[in-house]
Amino acid sequence: MKKLLVYYSHDGSTKFVAEIISKIIEADIMELIPEENINITGIMKISWGVRQLITHPKPKLLRNNINPSDYDMIVIGTPVWSYTFSPPINTFFNEYKLSGKKVAIFCCHGGQKGKTIEKMKECLKGNIIIGENDFLEPLKYRKEENLKKIIEWANNISK
Repeated sequence: MKKLLVYYSHDGSTKFVAEIISKIIEADIMELIPEENINITGIMKISWGVRQLITHPKPKLLRNNINPSDYDMIVIGTPVWSYTFSPPINTFFNEYKLSGKKVAIFCCHGGQKGKTIEKMKECLKGNIIIGENDFLEPLKYRKEENLKKIIEWANNISK
């Protein structure tokens, strides 16, 4: 079975989780990188997030030579922004219409995941969701506990 891990990471938490999962399940990696850097912090991040809820931006992504349609299983990871998935993941969902794939989804958040998982599932209708998970600040809090959770989940979705 050919496996792909797709992710966007702003602060590094999603990248941390994605790299561990990809090693365990032996997946290729497709990091989503916006053409223009989304460099927001502090109060501006909140303002930008509110605007995202209204406009649903789809930033242009740097191109790569990976075609998700060539894979049987796809894992998708995102940070939570304003209780939903990040704009680069929105772009991914709009550029690649996945169907009939085994898909696992995860998000990283600072306290509330909101409807992130549910909204991702809506975008992935027509696929088989084989797993979902969320990770609370995996680089900041209870790192060892989060690491065990990541490893256990990766082993479960690869069965």
